[in-house]
Amino acid sequence: MKKIVVIFSADAEWRAARKCCKVAFVDSTPFGECFAIQKGERSVIYVQGGWGKIAAAASVQFAISHWNPDLVVNLGTCGGLLGAVERGSVILVERTLVYDLLEQMGDQQQALDAYTTRLDLSWLAEPYPQAVQKGLMLSADRDIVPEQVAWLRDHFGGIAADWESGAIAWVCSKNGVKCLILRAVTDLVGPEGRKAYGNIKLFQHATDVQITKLLEHLPAWIDSANL
Repeated sequence: MKKIVVIFSADAEWRAARKCCKVAFVDSTPFGECFAIQKGERSVIYVQGGWGKIAAAASVQFAISHWNPDLVVNLGTCGGLLGAVERGSVILVERTLVYDLLEQMGDQQQALDAYTTRLDLSWLAEPYPQAVQKGLMLSADRDIVPEQVAWLRDHFGGIAADWESGAIAWVCSKNGVKCLILRAVTDLVGPEGRKAYGNIKLFQHATDVQITKLLEHLPAWIDSANL
């Protein structure tokens, strides 16, 4: 039987997934809740991974070691960089970069390169199940700082940023496990900031909408992986 782990990071993302899947029973891991749904010859295991790079890395490694999945899928949200992407767009992540590393004793670029991951997506069949924008996902343990938007775009070529993709992609790469990261842009950040800053309900509502859409397309994405 093929095993697919679908991991969610932010609490709002997990709540949206539970509501969408309408499960009656959940189990637990050291990082949160989990449940499994059998789909023919596939077992799809939904996992609450936790927010931030530490929880993301630890929970993905736990999931890989515990379930030995054929594929790890991360569904979630992100902030888009104003002018580089549109609100509501879905990013098919093909490269991740952790940008909050600061090396002041050695080579800064070498430090950035150490936690930059290029995802091999050659196993995905085209056309894709939904409209996506391929690109680089920037990750840091913080929301996007408005004053850094131009720097993130011009220096790294980023289009969006989140808290966990960099850790998830890196751990999957180290374990040689296929990884699919799909992140929906819930808000745009520019020099003036973003609408969701200071408005958690706006983020939660947008997350409900986007996670529901991602889950609607998930079976087709799994089919396109030829598992």
